Amino acid sequence: MRQPSATHADTTETYTFDPGSLSSAQRMGDACAICHTKWPRPRARIGELPDGATVFGCRECAEIIASHTSRTVTHALAAH
Repeated sequence: MRQPSATHADTTETYTFDPGSLSSAQRMGDACAICHTKWPRPRARIGELPDGATVFGCRECAEIIASHTSRTVTHALAAH
């Protein structure tokens, strides 16, 4: 399982992942939920499963999610 020292991705939105679309390694936090990378072990919290379990991703995928969220917020603010 996961160590409590895992970091959060800088996102304001919580993504909920369908456990049926993830491998057992991804569900257990042993592989990135996005790109399947297993080493180094994914440590960025990028979402959760419907039961509240944390879903982890590698640093690169977490940065992509954070960047996407940031652009979405900026776009929403500009629209108002």
